[in-house]
Amino acid sequence: MTNLPINKLNLGIVLAALLVNLVACQQTPQAPTQSGDRVKVKTAYIASEGRFQQEIVNIALEKLGYELEVKQLEPTTLHVALGNGDLDFFSSHWEKLYQGFFDNSGGEEKLERVGAIVTNTLQGYQIDKKTAEQYKITNLQQLKEPKIAKLFDSDGDGKANLTGCNPGWGCELVIEHHLDAYGLRDTVGHNQGSYNALIADTITRYQQGEPVLYYTWTPFWLAAVLKPDEDVVWLEVPFTDLPKEQAKLTEEDTSIDGKNLGFAVDRIRTVATKKFLQANPAAKHLFELVEIPIEDINAQNQLFQDGEDRPEDIRRHAENWVQKNQELFDSWVKEAKTVSE
Repeated sequence: MTNLPINKLNLGIVLAALLVNLVACQQTPQAPTQSGDRVKVKTAYIASEGRFQQEIVNIALEKLGYELEVKQLEPTTLHVALGNGDLDFFSSHWEKLYQGFFDNSGGEEKLERVGAIVTNTLQGYQIDKKTAEQYKITNLQQLKEPKIAKLFDSDGDGKANLTGCNPGWGCELVIEHHLDAYGLRDTVGHNQGSYNALIADTITRYQQGEPVLYYTWTPFWLAAVLKPDEDVVWLEVPFTDLPKEQAKLTEEDTSIDGKNLGFAVDRIRTVATKKFLQANPAAKHLFELVEIPIEDINAQNQLFQDGEDRPEDIRRHAENWVQKNQELFDSWVKEAKTVSE
């Protein structure tokens, strides 16, 4: 009986040692050489709607001599995998929205954010223009009034139904924070689940002439279906109030065109492990160079919404974009190669 704990302890020590050795044996991908051997790198994407820009980056890396292993992960899991070295980079990282994920995965000690693929990305709340004008609704805090909130009640509980954000995406934390900060708990319900399914129902209700209230972002295909200022309007917030990871942001950081949307005006960047960037200067410089117009991403997202949503479709969309922007794309690859020469 006395030997059992000792044996367990010895086994634990052995297993721990094996784990340390296994981690120590993990190798950071090294830059491709002139031998022609392709270097494997690991990346991931979160949602298919965000895969387009990732594929453009992947195609450029392939031109530099890399071979990509791609998987789909949730935001938390993806950033943890980066921090652990199980992924090398990710090219759809919302800088401010994902600050908590970044910090909790090793932060600047392990990771580095590079370049800016898309700038002035937006998030916020929209309602149908008809209801906004009829009831003079311009600000989210007006939903504190039960009579106003009830206009958006789609399930009969007396509260406004806000089509919200998937658990784990990061935006749901901001919405939940706003419900408390603006005193909306008693009058607004945050509908969560599959965003695409929820927003499809929201669109149907809009088409039937019903008031709608929902969270959205850009770039995203929804803006081509429910057009801002034509079909729907952005709601302002009374003041900027964000979760602790973004608590230092001010009204200037959450406003665009004179409207305070309550969410940080953001950038989509590449985040990578420091080890990968140090070992692969050409890839790092490529990440610094890649920029994609938000209009092009919106257009691709519309193709996605129209049914071209398979991985091979998104890859084809990226290849078509490269062909249409061949001179620019080739300049990225050429300049990136000079770093390693």
